[in-house]
Amino acid sequence: MLNAIFSVHCFAAQQPANKHDPHLHGAYRFERNGWTYVHLEGSPEEIGYAHGYLLADKIADALQVFKIEDQHSTGHDWAFFRNTAKTILWPHMDPEYQQEISAIAQGARAQGVHVDVWDIVALNGTMELSEYYVPWLNKQQPRKDAPKVDAPGNCSAFIATGSYTKDGRIVIAHNNWSSYAEGARWTMIFDIQPEKGHRILMDGVPGMITSNDDFGINDAGIMLSETTISQFEGWNSHGSPTFMRSRKALQYANSIDDVASILRKDNNGGYANDWLIGDRKTGEIAYLELGLKNTPLWRTKDGYFVSSNFARDPKLIQEETSGFNYNDLSTSPNARRVRWEQLMSTNKGKIDADAAGRFLSDHQDSFLKKEMADQRSLCGHVDTVKDGIPQWDWPPYFPGGAVQGKVTTSELAAQMSIIAHAGHPCGEDFLAKPFLSAHPEFQWMAPILRDMKAGPWTTFTAGEKAQ
Repeated sequence: MLNAIFSVHCFAAQQPANKHDPHLHGAYRFERNGWTYVHLEGSPEEIGYAHGYLLADKIADALQVFKIEDQHSTGHDWAFFRNTAKTILWPHMDPEYQQEISAIAQGARAQGVHVDVWDIVALNGTMELSEYYVPWLNKQQPRKDAPKVDAPGNCSAFIATGSYTKDGRIVIAHNNWSSYAEGARWTMIFDIQPEKGHRILMDGVPGMITSNDDFGINDAGIMLSETTISQFEGWNSHGSPTFMRSRKALQYANSIDDVASILRKDNNGGYANDWLIGDRKTGEIAYLELGLKNTPLWRTKDGYFVSSNFARDPKLIQEETSGFNYNDLSTSPNARRVRWEQLMSTNKGKIDADAAGRFLSDHQDSFLKKEMADQRSLCGHVDTVKDGIPQWDWPPYFPGGAVQGKVTTSELAAQMSIIAHAGHPCGEDFLAKPFLSAHPEFQWMAPILRDMKAGPWTTFTAGEKAQ
């Protein structure tokens, strides 16, 4: 049934590159079904400049979202994040990505957006700075009345292969959990053809050089996704940014071992994740739990891995989380883990792209044992429940949950294609005005909270253009 929906296309006018600007050679953007598709190619400077130029309006909008959210959650203003990006993140970035980020700022300025390189670095590092560096800093330099900040626990994902899938090959799927303010902007499809490394197709946010919810594929057959580790604690100011390492993994990895090596090297502990990795060439899948001190790797050619913000390794749980309880099945991470295991078991041998789309839209609350779109369903709707998610500092009725979904398979990845759904994967819309009227405690979000309309499942392929 979903396969029929996947083929739906709603085309808008393509925005071609400026013929008189050599920096924009080959670059273009178009809109489809709630997504903005952006093709970028060339050197780091060319990729970055075209990114900034074509998405200047959206970069300015995304910056406003993260400025407001980061100040509200941490008590630090944007100047703090700019300075931290300059002093903590920038010195540990490869020149290639320094060049690309500098060019993004340059391209956006060419369109009249007042940003500089430190705004763009801070935008890329927003999650690791606000949710990992700040909690670490608060322990080193205690602040009176500092807000409580915990590492997030966003996203639901699985990867399966062998006897669990319909054709014996890999299926991978992911829905991004974030605030609805962020989710309404997490609607980019980036097709990047760099002069060095592999071609990439991934989702993302305007101004970011990596997906940051980290769903993507490359032309070497690598299929990649992740979910964050709830209640993680740890930071290394001498490590390189996670956003850079995740982009580097997609751009340069040829194998599962390559991905693990790139993600582990110079790890700063920021944005600690459970990585789901597939190699289309071999049919092998892997699960890398990327803590700071502990980075175990599991792999198989016949089985599955599920992920929903729970830590798996007992040693990591003990040494690197603030008391994550693997056995408390009432929490969002563990309830979704239970539901994933149920779906894998009952659908063994039948999992394909169609099934993956259904899984991402699932509303079963495994703890209450009933259909209920809430904080425990794979398609999360935290705005509907008074519980919130205290492990992530999400208060009652927080406007957050599953904000989009992506699926691909070995067959699709061979064509450099993914299937994506903007908005709640279940198809329900979120409307900002009635929500704010019912929940005035979130009025601070009024400047950035907007409707999040659900679009149809849509196939995107590297190199395609609007018609």
